[in-house]
Amino acid sequence: MSSPTTGPVPYAGPSHADAGGDDQEPLQIDHNASHSDSDIDSAYESDEASRRTGSITSSIYHYEYENGRRYHAYRSGQYVLPNDDAEQERLDLQHHIWRLLLRGSLYTAPLQIPSEDDSPVGGHDADFRVLDLGCGTGIWAIDMADEHPAASVSGVDLSPIQPDWVPTNCAFHVDDYEDGWTYRDNESFDYIHGRALGGTVNDWARFYGQCRAHLKPGGWVEMQEYDAWIFSDDDSCDRAPWTMEWVNKLDEASRTFGKQINVANRHKQWMIDAGFVDVQEVVHRIPIGPWTKDEALKELGRFERVHMQMSVASHTPALFTRVHSYTPMQVQLLIEGVKREFRSKDLRLITIYRFIRGRKPTTDL
Repeated sequence: MSSPTTGPVPYAGPSHADAGGDDQEPLQIDHNASHSDSDIDSAYESDEASRRTGSITSSIYHYEYENGRRYHAYRSGQYVLPNDDAEQERLDLQHHIWRLLLRGSLYTAPLQIPSEDDSPVGGHDADFRVLDLGCGTGIWAIDMADEHPAASVSGVDLSPIQPDWVPTNCAFHVDDYEDGWTYRDNESFDYIHGRALGGTVNDWARFYGQCRAHLKPGGWVEMQEYDAWIFSDDDSCDRAPWTMEWVNKLDEASRTFGKQINVANRHKQWMIDAGFVDVQEVVHRIPIGPWTKDEALKELGRFERVHMQMSVASHTPALFTRVHSYTPMQVQLLIEGVKREFRSKDLRLITIYRFIRGRKPTTDL
């Protein structure tokens, strides 16, 4: 199966190898706080105004363990990918791939972020506000804060896996962005960023409605997504039975779970339906392996082959055991079969990365 092509470009930058109900305030992560309990990340502070903060601060570290992988504790079971060291390495590798595609940039939206010299204030009081949804290891938010010290960058995730030491203009919160957002009117954002959010949202119309409601007039939303699917321009898919079984059953399981993963190609229309304007999508075809003649694609293919082997190990266990009732042995057999095909020099498999952005109108009709 073939798909649209937009060629990648080289990037020479560094590689980066339960409690709660709706509408509740997110738990703040303070990277300057200190705690005597070594089992609790020093990134969290206690909020004396909130009775629930103490219990959440401890309970969010009571991770769930399943099929040899570690999963988030806050809102347990709502997200099907692990948060352990192996998954964090995968997310940081994928971050490098995203930057390769953008020649080292972090976004495609035409943002007008003030320079540090032009901004009268910095840190969390900065006028230019950025929100990173599903921030994972925090690597995108940290890089964004480092490169734009006059901006205020906030990251949101279900897992407190971000590092202790971050730029002063960067903060992280444990929260579920499927809840009603609790930001005040004076906390609207100039830019909302999300990366690889497929499989995390049940109601995308509501999600984009909240994005639009919490953007400043003229502000931008950008999704950086990958298709949870495999393509080829020859008969490689026909010769990759393990891989095609995997992507088909993964899609089926995520639909049954209520949060479909393979939705990257629908974001553009969702943004348009939500009332965003100037909506644009850029599509990149990425080879799985260095089999192409193009040197930039060869480099991407090498990284993507490693990334996809890590991805199948992350995406499979929870959904296949919970939905398809696979045994741990069946899960492992499937993972190894797919990884073997990804490593094959005889297959020319392709996946797709997308950058989709839209702007909130300056005036609402």
